[in-house]
Amino acid sequence: MATVSPPWSYTLQLPHDPRAPGIARGTLRLILAAHEMSELSPTAELLATELLTNSHRHTSGPYALRVLSTASDRLRVAVWDSDPRVPAGFSDVPPQAAETAEHGRGLHLVRACADTWGASVLRELGASKGGKLLWAECGAG
Repeated sequence: MATVSPPWSYTLQLPHDPRAPGIARGTLRLILAAHEMSELSPTAELLATELLTNSHRHTSGPYALRVLSTASDRLRVAVWDSDPRVPAGFSDVPPQAAETAEHGRGLHLVRACADTWGASVLRELGASKGGKLLWAECGAG
């Protein structure tokens, strides 16, 4: 039995390092196992990987993974980075990647696998670091 009831949250600060998405994926897997939510691991890991890789590829500073429960069987995976620009297509229809392209499918995967998704630009007074927060939610069943 899990010892912490929803809501709970964890934040993992990550350096701008190509290994960071993999480290975050492993950490996410452990968090979900500890909260008896392992059935969400495949989808949550995919969402986290795509959002983290987007931050790594398109920004030069650190980024962070935030995981929070929204209910006993629901999870929000969010990634913060210091760039306030929301990727084209995150809120609208993403542009189509060419069939032979090696990149450009991440947001399509997020939209296909998440129940809901969104973006927040953090410019308001009191937001300590600014930037943006991209998030996606998934749930059991």
